[in-house]
Amino acid sequence: MKVVIVICVLAAVCVGLCLYCASTTSAASPSILDFKMKDIDGKDVKLKKYKGNVLLVVNTASKCGYTPQYEGLQGTYEKYREKGFYVLGFPANNFGAQEPGTEKEIKEFCTSKYKVTFPMFAKISVKGEDQDPLYAYLTSKETDPEFAGDITWNFNKFLIDRKGKIVARFSSKQKPDSPEVIAAIEKYLAVK
Repeated sequence: MKVVIVICVLAAVCVGLCLYCASTTSAASPSILDFKMKDIDGKDVKLKKYKGNVLLVVNTASKCGYTPQYEGLQGTYEKYREKGFYVLGFPANNFGAQEPGTEKEIKEFCTSKYKVTFPMFAKISVKGEDQDPLYAYLTSKETDPEFAGDITWNFNKFLIDRKGKIVARFSSKQKPDSPEVIAAIEKYLAVK
C-alpha cells in the first residue's frame, strides 16, 4: 500500500513539474506572432497570420525627414513579397508630432503619395508610458536581449524571421533598400 501511495505522489509531482515547465517555457518565449493589432481600417489582425513569412516592422510618420523611406519600403515589399516577405507599418506620433493625422488621413497620404500596398496598422505609441505592448515586446531586454532599446526616432526597423523571432534591427538612417537591410532580408528569406 505504501508503495502505491509513493508512486502516486511521485506521478503527481512529475505531472505538476511537466505542466509548470510547459507553461513557463511558452510564457518565457513569446513571439511577435502572439500579438493582435488593429489595421489602419480598424479591423483586428492576429499577427500569427504572417507566420512563415519574413517581416520588416517599421514605426512610420508622414511628416518626417525619413518619410521618403516609404518609397524604399514599398519597393522592397514589391520585390520580395512573392518570396514570403511583408513590411508592417505602424504609424506613431512619438517624435516631433510628425504623425498628427487620423488613420484615414495616414492611409490617404501613404496610398496617394507613395502608392503603399503593404499592411499598415492603426496609429500606436512606440515609446513612453503609453507604449503599445507590441513595441514593449520589441524593445524590452527580457523579450529581445540582442536588439533591445528604446525606439530612437521614426522609421526604426525590426527584421523578424519566419518563426517570429527578432533577428535584426536597423536605425532610421538605414534605408529599407540599403545593401545591409537587403542582405539581411535575403538571408532570412533563404531559410525555409
